[in-house]
Amino acid sequence: MSAGPAIHAPLSRQAMAYVLAGGRGSRLMEMTDVRAKPAVYFGGKFRIIDFALSNALNSGIRRIAVATQYKAHSLIRHMQRGWNFFRPERNETFDILPASQRVSEEMWYMGTADAVYQNLDIILDYDTRFIVILAGDHIYKMDYELMLRQHVEQGADVTVGCLEVPRMEAVGFGVMAVDAHDQITAFVEKPKDPPAMPGRPDTALASMGIYVFNTDFLAEVLRQDAADPNSSHDFGKDIIPRLVKEGKAVAHLFSNSAIRPTPSAVPYWRDVGTIDSYFAANIDLTEVVPDLDLYDQSWPIWTYSEMSAPAKFVHDYPGRRGQATSSLIAGGCVVSGSTVWRSLLFSRVRVNSYSTVELGVVMPDVEIGRQVRLRNVIVDRGVRIPDGLVVGEDPVLDAQRFRRSEAGVCLITQKMIDKLAAGTA
Repeated sequence: MSAGPAIHAPLSRQAMAYVLAGGRGSRLMEMTDVRAKPAVYFGGKFRIIDFALSNALNSGIRRIAVATQYKAHSLIRHMQRGWNFFRPERNETFDILPASQRVSEEMWYMGTADAVYQNLDIILDYDTRFIVILAGDHIYKMDYELMLRQHVEQGADVTVGCLEVPRMEAVGFGVMAVDAHDQITAFVEKPKDPPAMPGRPDTALASMGIYVFNTDFLAEVLRQDAADPNSSHDFGKDIIPRLVKEGKAVAHLFSNSAIRPTPSAVPYWRDVGTIDSYFAANIDLTEVVPDLDLYDQSWPIWTYSEMSAPAKFVHDYPGRRGQATSSLIAGGCVVSGSTVWRSLLFSRVRVNSYSTVELGVVMPDVEIGRQVRLRNVIVDRGVRIPDGLVVGEDPVLDAQRFRRSEAGVCLITQKMIDKLAAGTA
């Protein structure tokens, strides 16, 4: 295969990022009753969408658009507060694009491709050479500049970000079959027998939902797709399979552009789309050296930083000692005569005396009463945990009162607490 043109200037400055952030994420159950999945809290300080946006910013991309749809107020408010530092006079733009029935008064976004097509006039107004399509609901660190370089070097119509996964774990993904030059020869959605990578019979390539296109080329493809009455107007179901057959689709291995804490570290990517996967990814951050490094200043995760007092730990008596071990504690928290272990407390959480929180993900503005014992829990924002409540010790009782996952994690919301207080749980 002939080499592409020489590359000198960063391609990221000729690119825009288009983040698809409209999904509910229904497998997160009540966590997405009032917010879209990309707006769900993560890591003691962040929102899920901050990872895709930070990757774009750290990669050098300065033109970003975010398409929202489902219950977008929380997400939009977060981006207005935390991502409003882009300056048009420096050729920087940050646009929030709610579903607004721009094409038809009866049509919201019908698929991921349609969510781009309906804003095509805005995208073309950016006047960028490339467009990077991103999902706004995954946790990872990645340098998109390296993916852009491969796209140009190989003269691809589309470059697809791919994860290397054990072959039989790929049955829930869109899976790529590739040749020795990483050109995609087949795309199969959720195959029972996933195709293996060349020379690696136990490994498959799963789509990350990340795509690089030349902007003008994508515009023409989307116009053709919009005119097709048989299309579901989705990248994974329609656009990518078509380009695999009719064009040049190339796979970009995540391992080639993943940002890692050490060169030998395994590339980190998580779809935190279920209660159990969300809980595990958060609790993993309490390890001494977690696989996801939130403290790396060379590739920071940007977010809205609230003005809050420092975290505070008070009382120092036997049985009533404010302490936290192997935990992430955000600003404004007060741990008052209580014990926190391997947990994440988001902003302004108060844990009152004689209580314990073990393996807990506690979202902002929660107050935990006295004599409370919580273990293996996710506590939604603003919940008031009553004195004496015990969760995580009686599986049958927990399942009657709260949302209990297959792995035994209990999700607690204020509505559940109110039912409990009313005696109707």
